[in-house]
Amino acid sequence: MNTAATSTVAPPRMPLGRVLIWGAFALVLIVAPLVFTSNLGVTMLAQMGIAIIACLSYNILLGQGGMLSFGHAVYSGLGAYVAIHTLNAVSAGRFYLPVSLIPLVGGLAGVFFAALFGYVTTKKSGTTFAMITLGIAELVFAMSLMIPEFFGGEAGVSGNRVVGEPVLGITFGPARQLYYLIAIYTFVSVALMFAFTQTPLGRMLNAVRDNPERVEFIGYSSQRVRYYGFIVAGFFAGIAGGLGALQFELVTAEVVGPVRSGSYLLFTFLGGATVFFGPIIGGILMVLATVLLSELTKAWLLYLGLIFVFMVMYAPGGIASLIMMNVRVAQFGRLGRVAPSLAVMLVSGIVMLAGAGAMIEMIYHLQLNSAMGDEVPFAGVTLHARSAMSWGVSAVLLAVGAFVLDRARRRYAEQWGEVQSEIENAARKSEGSAP
Repeated sequence: MNTAATSTVAPPRMPLGRVLIWGAFALVLIVAPLVFTSNLGVTMLAQMGIAIIACLSYNILLGQGGMLSFGHAVYSGLGAYVAIHTLNAVSAGRFYLPVSLIPLVGGLAGVFFAALFGYVTTKKSGTTFAMITLGIAELVFAMSLMIPEFFGGEAGVSGNRVVGEPVLGITFGPARQLYYLIAIYTFVSVALMFAFTQTPLGRMLNAVRDNPERVEFIGYSSQRVRYYGFIVAGFFAGIAGGLGALQFELVTAEVVGPVRSGSYLLFTFLGGATVFFGPIIGGILMVLATVLLSELTKAWLLYLGLIFVFMVMYAPGGIASLIMMNVRVAQFGRLGRVAPSLAVMLVSGIVMLAGAGAMIEMIYHLQLNSAMGDEVPFAGVTLHARSAMSWGVSAVLLAVGAFVLDRARRRYAEQWGEVQSEIENAARKSEGSAP
């Protein structure tokens, strides 16, 4: 009697390290509002979740596909408008839809507009693509002031997220209840976007970014791959817009404006477009800058511009790339070699920023608030804008910090290069000795 042999293949298991990372991410989302209990803290946490989704969706274009877009706010903004109109329709009793699903309506709107505009923009790549996205962004922003029936004019469109009877006591009226809804969307969206990077389409998007001619040679349409990636990015941008509509209960023309698109680009780059978790850092920085830093100083945009310039010059991979560089060194047990230089760079950078910040604040005070005297509070110290001592100390801090930082940076680069050579040599030896 012939017997058929059967074999079972065990499904692939997620590595333990990845499980721990995702578990820690979920734990942070759950515990964060229990630590930052004030209304401001919970609101900022909710905005961070929205910004994380938006920046990660933008990174599908920039980091994965190499598409520099100047109009990504179009899709998050239009998603927000469709979401707020849907919320108002539900409030008016025209149809029933749980408030928790309103962000998905924004996501579907993002898909629609991304499919519509992306069909035109993705026909080109590089600089031409960037200019087309800029033109579409300006077009939509101009329309937001020309069609008040949909965009609400300068006042925007308002709504009320507390709709219908509460379910299990949940109305999404309290800030903490809404935060946990945003946290769920944030976790699921981040997981789905990470999963997208592992799909054939996500891999092909990387290939189109690196070598579109090679992609065409093996039989794929680089334009079609860009188009599909554009639609996926539009979906998650629309979800971020829908969550923003619920968070603020008001959508104005600002959400489709060039400033919002520029913020996505700026903070995605600062966080690190080449590493998946880089835009997560960028989203957090985006909220800290626009909410906290803008309240602390009138020169916050100047600080952002200077930080951006220095990052482009010395760390074009963003904060995440700096982290990963040193993580690799730590994995091979050589972090102690570069740690002193890192510490010197950190301290001297703080000193340099203190000197530069003091001078900037005094200049702003003399230009805008000179009638209020010459006292300028800065980092717990009172400066005198018309005092030679204050200017002299600030200049010395700036010069000394910049000089030491440059020396430490050069030393760190030299040590890091030596460590990398040692790591490569050790890897080659281990490969050569392997059976």
